[in-house]
Formats: sequence, C-alpha cells, structure tokens
Amino acid sequence: MLIWAGIMLIALGGGAFAVDRKAVHFFYDRVGGRLQRFLSRTTHLAKAAHWLAFACLAWAMSAAWLTWEHETALVRLVFDAASAFILALGAGSATLHLVKFFLCRRRPRDELEMGQYGFVPLGFDLSKNSFPSGHSLTIMIVATMASALWPCGAPLWFALALWLSLTRALLNAHFLSDVFVGAGVGVIAARVIVVNFFPYLAQSWF
Repeated sequence: MLIWAGIMLIALGGGAFAVDRKAVHFFYDRVGGRLQRFLSRTTHLAKAAHWLAFACLAWAMSAAWLTWEHETALVRLVFDAASAFILALGAGSATLHLVKFFLCRRRPRDELEMGQYGFVPLGFDLSKNSFPSGHSLTIMIVATMASALWPCGAPLWFALALWLSLTRALLNAHFLSDVFVGAGVGVIAARVIVVNFFPYLAQSWF
C-alpha cells in the first residue's frame, strides 16, 4: 500500500507542475500575519537535522545497552527503529540530493523577486535546490516509522506529515510539486527499508 501511496504522491507532484507558479503567487498574496507566524514556528518540525540527531541518540543509547546489559524487547525495538530511520533517511536523502544536483530547480523566491522560474538541468548549482523537498521527505519517513511502532495512529501521523510538508509550499520555501515528490520519495524509501531489512516492524498494509 505504501508503495502505491508514494507513487500517487509523486504523480500528484508531476501534476502540480501545471499550477506551481500560480500557487506561489496565491500563497504569497494570501498567507500573512498570524498564519505565517504559525507556519514559520511549525515548519521546522520536519527538519532532517532534528530527527536525525534524535535517532542517532536513540541508536547510540540502545546500542550501548545491548552491548553492556541484558537485551530486552523494548531496547531491541528502539535500536531497530532508530536503525531503520537512519537508513531510510540516508537512502532517501541520497536520492533526493542527486535529483537536486542534476536538475537544479530555482526556489519560489526567484519567481517572486526576479520572475525567474524553472530548472537548469545539469547546472550543478547547489543554490538551485528546490526540487524535491527535503523536509517533506524527512517527515514522511518519520510518519512511516511512527506507523510501524504505533499503527493505530497511522492516519494521524500521515495527516500531520502531509500538513508539515504543505507548510513548505504555504511559506513559499518550495513549490507544490517539490513537496509532493519529496513526500512520495520519503514514503517509498521508508517502506523499502522497513520491509526488506526490518520486516518484523512492517505492518501488513505496508
């Protein structure tokens, strides 16, 4: 199911190319004041560095416990979940940054400030790194791992992840297509890692 969800998100991102420029101006004209401040405070909950630091800390602590103390089911679960997250984030981020590096998409601010829009294929310009969204990828991996650990909350985890992803477009940090494609890559990366390397964590609907 998650493979198809990821494919659908990527397809949605492909369709969003048709409205990307209009959406940027729409959000710029209508998102302001309190909503903008709220979005600015919450959007970085999807930042990779925070989640990676937390996962690495959990991995190191659980690894030390497994090395020096008696193994317990909870500690093994923490170790495997942290390992799965780190691997999924690594695989997804490698894919994402290769695409960014080769396609070189301008950020929405270039459209708003200079009227410059689009890709510069094979430009190898690290400043043109809009497509896809790393925040979207990260938070969808978080939602997938949360669904593996607490499956009853899966609709909530993915709804929150989708909202945090969309904050990137609402703040004009990314285009809509960046957000959906990044989210799709994140879901697929997490699903592939969990199902193939940590199958006992995978839910039947994964």
